[in-house]
Amino acid sequence: MNQLAAALRQLRTETGLSLAGLAAKTPYSKSSWERYLNGKTLPPREAVEAVCRLAGEPVGRCLALWEIAEAEWSGRAVPALPKIPPPPSPAPPPPVLPAVPEHRGVAALAVLASVCAVAVTGVVIALLLLPNAPASEPLSPTAATSATPAGPGCHGTTCEGRSPMAMLCAAQPDTVAQHRTASGAWMELRHSRLCGTTWARTWGGHVGDRIELTRSGHTYGAQVGDAADAESYVYTLMTVTAPGTVVRACLQPAAKAGAAPGRKECFDGRVR
Repeated sequence: MNQLAAALRQLRTETGLSLAGLAAKTPYSKSSWERYLNGKTLPPREAVEAVCRLAGEPVGRCLALWEIAEAEWSGRAVPALPKIPPPPSPAPPPPVLPAVPEHRGVAALAVLASVCAVAVTGVVIALLLLPNAPASEPLSPTAATSATPAGPGCHGTTCEGRSPMAMLCAAQPDTVAQHRTASGAWMELRHSRLCGTTWARTWGGHVGDRIELTRSGHTYGAQVGDAADAESYVYTLMTVTAPGTVVRACLQPAAKAGAAPGRKECFDGRVR
């Protein structure tokens, strides 16, 4: 997230625009840009693309940073590997025995044998206490950083009515369909092949907007609860879908002070 914010600040410097200038040239407010540039809120993907265009820079690098930041923001980041405890300290060397007269050689040998037995026993116990690990080279930093992230937490019917973010189903989903409402909010239908599910999301709307996802009698809704929601994505829960399934997303705009709610807009998408 910090790397993305730093990259956006650099692009803003290249544009020569103030926060107010960015707000005038994009659909996002001055306060929204302040949060994006300081890493307080994950910006929408479209905001990243917009500032890249204004700076005349290719979007590839910033979108790669955005993907990493979204993974961190949604909890899909690679978990850190557990620390391997260090092996126990080696047993101390046996004490040096003082010289003994020749006629006491038998007794000295007996004492020496006892000390050696104690030392060997200590080494055996230390080996038994070592953690179970393969007799290979220690884990290298490269291996640690290239670990594969955990897969989705559900599949098929076990995902019905669950969060796409919490179940890790939102990693590289397909966009089934997209629609922009008359109020300026965006709606999108997203599908995960790994989980076999579809959900809807909205962004760019207003506090109080409500998005709904419907499929064969199953309806899941989500509401833009506050300003932070309005500046980021709001997701519905998931419904199970197979290729060819038709799903519908609807957005009910929030009612403005002294006025009736805006017109509800819906669109359909077919899972490919």
